Amino acid sequence: MTESQDAAVVEAAGPSQRGWSAVKDAIRGTHHDYTEGAIGRAIFLLAVPMVLETVMESVFAVVDVFFVSRLGADAVATVGLTESMMVLVYSLAMGLGIGATATVARRIGERDADGAAHAAAQAILLGLIVSAVLGVIGVALAPTLLRMMGGSPAVIANAAFMRVMLGGNATVLLLFLINAIFRGAGDAAIAMRVLWLANWINIVLGPLLIFGVGPFPELGVVGAAVATNIGRGTGALYAISRLFRAGARVQVTRRHFRFDPALMWQMIRLSGSGTVQILIGTASWIGLIRVISSFGSAALAGYTIGIRVIIFALLPSWGLSNAAATMVGQALGAKKPERAERAVWIAARYNLVFLGIVGALFVWLARAIVSLFTTDPAVAPYAVDCLRIVALGFLFYAYGMVITSSFNGAGDTWTPTWLNLIVFWLWEIPLAYVLAVVLGMGPRGVFISITVGFSTLAVLSAWLFRKGKWKTRRV
Repeated sequence: MTESQDAAVVEAAGPSQRGWSAVKDAIRGTHHDYTEGAIGRAIFLLAVPMVLETVMESVFAVVDVFFVSRLGADAVATVGLTESMMVLVYSLAMGLGIGATATVARRIGERDADGAAHAAAQAILLGLIVSAVLGVIGVALAPTLLRMMGGSPAVIANAAFMRVMLGGNATVLLLFLINAIFRGAGDAAIAMRVLWLANWINIVLGPLLIFGVGPFPELGVVGAAVATNIGRGTGALYAISRLFRAGARVQVTRRHFRFDPALMWQMIRLSGSGTVQILIGTASWIGLIRVISSFGSAALAGYTIGIRVIIFALLPSWGLSNAAATMVGQALGAKKPERAERAVWIAARYNLVFLGIVGALFVWLARAIVSLFTTDPAVAPYAVDCLRIVALGFLFYAYGMVITSSFNGAGDTWTPTWLNLIVFWLWEIPLAYVLAVVLGMGPRGVFISITVGFSTLAVLSAWLFRKGKWKTRRV
């Protein structure tokens, strides 16, 4: 059977045809050539571990807050304010990851293993430089930062938590960055194992160090920060060891770490726009919260519940989107732009099926889902409205997520950056204000603006994607 015939069979039948065998292959990880063969199977092998990776990160976040909440409101507030500062670290890590994924994927597609290893090493050096600067600032200014953010004296007294988190930010940054390198190389299963190792250590150590169980010291809220750094530090060291292992798809050596200003600057350009892209998208939610908060705590609580359920449901879609980005980078490196384009549309169709089912369930079972989180008659109606209205845009968002991620995989990081700025800041937020306040629709106007915003992003992304300029992007 030819490659095109095999791909057609997989596209028609879907990855479920191979059942648990394909799932096992995806989790175990194989040295699959993603520039050849059936596109549907390639996407499936990449997406499964990426989905499991994001799910584990979400589980850790929930468990961490669960244990810290036992220490009282001040401890939770300290974690919350610190996390708002860590958003900068996460954004930088993901931005650097975008640049690393695009560069490594392109070299792998070109069959340039040495070039991929060199790019990986330079990305790690860049990450260490950035984390060192952030660490020094965080350790020195932790109490001042908490005070500037409105922390109470009791919260400021917990400044050691922020010092540990920001001072040890290299563990977070390197973990995210090296996993992005693995994803670009097509080693998504290794990235999954790295994050699972890091977070399981974190989950187990957290309560032991927070409450002083057995021989462990009772560190209170600081124990959560220490556990996080130990867990993620262990994960980062394991990830680095995999890069040095003989036979690895990206195998680095000491010579790859020789400072390369030209390559590092190229990665800074890619990563810089990627970081701005993430910050623009993340910060836009603040504008929506500002609009909806004017309608009271019940509306804000309902919105928060609805959005958290939606984001959790979207996790598998992020896996598909990252898989498409890897496929695009490697196919372009192999001089197969048509394969890159087909991979994006196939991944988008898979995402359409998944989000279509989820969206239908949200519309049908919104009240039952919300009842799992709240039975407050003042809050529940807003959460139900949020789920139902935002879910109506899922079919559009299925394409928007995959396509915008694919631009990044091609190294075209500025296109999604401008799209985020225009769609979210110049369209969605003003629309939310007009619908909710000016036209008197209340919180429902904000929910409608989210649906319209996501749908607009999908349409514009598809239009720019079809123009094909991303195919000629040099990385």
